[in-house]
Formats: sequence, structure tokens, C-alpha cells
Amino acid sequence: MAYVQVEADDRLEEGPEGLQFKSFLGADGGVGAGNGQGAIRSGVGNTDRGYLQDQQSQRKGTSAFWTVEYYQPYFDVDTQTVLKRCYATLLPTSSNYLSTHLNPADLYGPFWTLTTLIFTLFLSSSLAASISTYLSGPGAEYDYDFRLLSVAVSLVYAYGLAIPVLLWLGLRYLGVGEWSVVEAVAIWGYGQFVWIPVSILCVIPVPIVRWVLVFIAFGLSGYFLVVNVYPILASAEAKATRLIIVAIAVLHAGLALTFKVLFFGYYVVDKIGADIPLPGSDSPAANTTASLVQRAFFSLL
Repeated sequence: MAYVQVEADDRLEEGPEGLQFKSFLGADGGVGAGNGQGAIRSGVGNTDRGYLQDQQSQRKGTSAFWTVEYYQPYFDVDTQTVLKRCYATLLPTSSNYLSTHLNPADLYGPFWTLTTLIFTLFLSSSLAASISTYLSGPGAEYDYDFRLLSVAVSLVYAYGLAIPVLLWLGLRYLGVGEWSVVEAVAIWGYGQFVWIPVSILCVIPVPIVRWVLVFIAFGLSGYFLVVNVYPILASAEAKATRLIIVAIAVLHAGLALTFKVLFFGYYVVDKIGADIPLPGSDSPAANTTASLVQRAFFSLL
């Protein structure tokens, strides 16, 4: 066996400086990116790193409260979600409504709930009054009282919008910041949903049925408000703040009674027994007056 001496190649001794590497991959490191055209860089960009904010977030942050863009997120909800939130108010187990259903809270559902209640109150009461007038006597005519519509607008919006805003302001003054004004309005607005089907059913000209329906609506909506508002009041340092729930219950009872008297107080008045003459007078006018008194008495029942 023979050994041949080989001289060292000077090119191998140039070191790392003499080596040149060429990458055939694109800037994103993917296969086939280096095709001679400008490769599109993918991965984490400036927006993902937080250097650039999202354009929508910038609009929300710079919008003033008197602009439409400020309130636009509170109306960004679909009909199916609104209906689910309305139906959930009818369940007695809706004690934690803020976290289970109002996430996030909206103003679209409360606004249309209160507006629908206004129209159902006026239409149902007008229909009930016309039916009662027709059944009370032949040839009786009924004139629609459009003042009830203005009363319904003032009453429903004042209770569904003004009361929660005032309550929120009062709690903020007392140092309770457990909820926002949007959540307060949403609780009150969705809580009045039960009055919509009740106002339609109160077209039935039966006094006991109407009283039962009003009592059911008062109980469901009142329970819903109490179980969702009382935990907020209980978080206050002053224990006397919890007594606000009593004022809420009184206001709610007054609302139910007002609905019953103004909108659900039309009945079929039948003449029961003979006319009661006034003492010392047998004139037809006196008998007519007694008849009117009877009608007024039975209409209050």
C-alpha cells in the first residue's frame, strides 16, 4: 500500500469569511416564496404587537357621548338575542340576569320593549273600551281617547328610562359603582316585557281575569327587579341604602295600579235590579242619576 502526499488546498483555509450562503426561501420562510416576485410577509405585525390600534377602537375612544358613534355599540345586537333576553325575564330563576344574559348590555331591546308596551297599552285599552261599549247597550258608540297614548308614553318612558337613570346617579353619589347606567336601563326595560302579553290578554271583559293578569304581571316584573337590584344595593357600605328597594316596590305597585285603572278599567255594565230612587224624589232625572251612580260603581270593580 502506497501513500500519496496531498498538498493542502488554500481555499479551504479561508475560514468563514470565504463562505457565502444564499437562501432560496422567501422572506416569510415558506416554500415557494422565492419565485422572483415580492413575497408577502406574514406573521406578527405592528397591529398585533400593539403599536397600531384598531381603527374601530380608535373611533370608540374618540367619540363624544352626544354623537351617534358613541351609542352604536349598545344597539349592535340581533333580534334573536333580544327575544332570548325578553323571555328570560319571565322565568323566576333569572336572579343573576346581568352576568348570564346582559353580557354585554344593550339599549336596543329595552327601547323597543318599552315602545311596544306603549302601543299595546293604547291599542288594547281602546279595543277593550269599544267592546265593552258595544256589549253594554245597543246603539252605543265609543270615541277613541288619544290622550291615553300621551299618558302611556309619559308613564312608560318615565318609569323605564328616568327611574333607572336616577337610581344609578343616586348610587354613584353613595359610592356604589357595581353597574353602569346602560345595565340599569337594560334591567328596567327588559323587566317590563311581561306587561306586553298581559295588556293584550286584558282585552277580555271579565273583571276577575283582568285582576289576576295584572297581579301576575306585577309579581313577575317586581320579583325580577328585586332579585337583580337588591344585590347592587347590598354592596353599599351604608346599610340604609337597602331600603331603596322598598321605594322601588312602592313605585312598581303604583305603576301596576295605574295600568289597571287607566288602561284595563273597561267592563260591560249591565243593569242589575231596579233603579234606586233618591230619597224624597221620584222624578225620572233622579232615577237616571241613580242609574249612573250604579254604573260608575260597577265600573270601578
